[in-house]
Amino acid sequence: MIPEKQQIKISKFLSLVLRHQPETIGIKLDNSGWTNVADLLAKMKENGHNLDLETLEYIVEHNPKKRFAFNDDRKMIRANQGHSVQVELGYEPQDPPAVLYHGTGRKNVDSILRTGLVKGARHHVHLSPDEDTALKVGQRHGPPVIFEVQAGRMQADGFAFFVSENGVWLTDAVPVRYLVKKDHSFQMN
Repeated sequence: MIPEKQQIKISKFLSLVLRHQPETIGIKLDNSGWTNVADLLAKMKENGHNLDLETLEYIVEHNPKKRFAFNDDRKMIRANQGHSVQVELGYEPQDPPAVLYHGTGRKNVDSILRTGLVKGARHHVHLSPDEDTALKVGQRHGPPVIFEVQAGRMQADGFAFFVSENGVWLTDAVPVRYLVKKDHSFQMN
């Protein structure tokens, strides 16, 4: 078993190179975000990040957020979502639940109430299927606030929704009219 701190460090670095800056270690992502596992491991080693296949497989399988996936023959790897580089993940539109959730930090509330949820540098807005997950996401940004997203209404009005392999719901934007700020007082642990 790999110590948790090491898992987190490796996962963050993989997120950097598979979602945002593949050029950091000199790898290329194909149009769907995939890169060759052997190339990834070799380039990581060349750049001072000694990672073997067994450790990579452990990280992919045990990452609690399921951020990464192998293809069927396990020769290619990609991030499941959250890219700021241009990729086409090939997700088909799905029928969302009536309500989804978005967790954020208190500091972002005023902006969200003015502009809605926007994808910024990412390809999509990320939404959670339940409040507990949204709370965990929000806590990463300071004191958390949860917005309820009226996904069923949005879809009826023509908005498309996708779900990534790790259960994160994706859409292009959420206008303010589909948001309800949840009135909770959460305690930070």
